[in-house]
Amino acid sequence: MSEEVSHSFGPFIFPEAKILILGTFPSPKSREQGFYYGHPQNRFWKAVSAVLQECEPLTLTDKESMLVRNKIALWDVIERCEITGASDSSIKNPVPTDIAEAINGTDIKKIFTTGKTATKLLKNLQGIEGEYLPSPSPANCACGLEELITCYKVILEYIK
Repeated sequence: MSEEVSHSFGPFIFPEAKILILGTFPSPKSREQGFYYGHPQNRFWKAVSAVLQECEPLTLTDKESMLVRNKIALWDVIERCEITGASDSSIKNPVPTDIAEAINGTDIKKIFTTGKTATKLLKNLQGIEGEYLPSPSPANCACGLEELITCYKVILEYIK
């Protein structure tokens, strides 16, 4: 059943960030935890920590510290929408976040999107081109963890 849901936590953006990684909209588990990529089967933290050659962060404090250390900001393309569970394909009536305002005054030079829906919505709703990264969602069975890690290595050229 579709329900109208608003983003329940803000962007993780700070002035020294060099890249912004955007998802589509937080899953129910992420909204429950109050932070990005919170579903235990989501592979975002595994992939990014492997790319950065760091231990996978398990706590919110560890996740935030890893992001700040590596100058990575996180947010989502959508502020509010109608959605069924965590299914990007069910999104209706999306209301975009204000990416341009959020990155004003930061060192962000590159925007990445996790998944085809985030990439498409960023372009269609905001006229911004994001560089596509495969979705780390457990629903993306076509892309294994090793392939995710390989694809996500592109972030290194912007943060190192």
